[in-house]
Amino acid sequence: MHFEILVEDQSGKKALDILVPKIIGDDHTFNVHSYKGIGRIPRNLGAMGDASKRILLDQLPRLLRGYGNTFAGYPEDHPAAVILVCDLDEKCLKSFRQELFSILNACTPKPEARFCVAIEEGEAWFLGDIPAIKAAYPRANDTVLNAYVNDSICGTWERLADAVYSGGSRALSDKGWQAVGAEKSQWAEKISPHMDVANNLSPSFVYFREKLLELAGSMA
Repeated sequence: MHFEILVEDQSGKKALDILVPKIIGDDHTFNVHSYKGIGRIPRNLGAMGDASKRILLDQLPRLLRGYGNTFAGYPEDHPAAVILVCDLDEKCLKSFRQELFSILNACTPKPEARFCVAIEEGEAWFLGDIPAIKAAYPRANDTVLNAYVNDSICGTWERLADAVYSGGSRALSDKGWQAVGAEKSQWAEKISPHMDVANNLSPSFVYFREKLLELAGSMA
């Protein structure tokens, strides 16, 4: 199985480039494509969109149509799937997933696709593996980490910053969004290598892992 994985930012790509091989092993191939933010689903699903604007949801109808056409030409013994990985943020999960499936169902031909939404943000997947955080940041604040409820809507990246960043989320926020993005990339690079993908406590990470394994297993 070949996987085309779409993520909304560079920190997500850095994490998944490390985590995906831990899940699917060496018998499958994958590419992770990062975008410059999540954006929003366009009202006109038939619009071509400006490919130069690398905003994930804005481009999604065009991308899924393209993958549908491309995958249709793949041999039966090496099929492909596209995996969308993005943050829920403040959206309603049920209605958001309905919108995503509306885009998919409008494709002819329709690609094999899975939609994996981090609840509330990608940092929830790191917080699902506190031993990995402690391995990367031995001085991380245990009180903050142990108070976290997996996949809760609580300001997830801020919670991780409060645990591992000097001065916490307030100090990091004061440096601006560019600094926040750079710090998120560092978290991805430092924490992901230590993560145990079989024992993560984030339900949304487990969903992502199981979808990859189901697709990979279909080729076993």
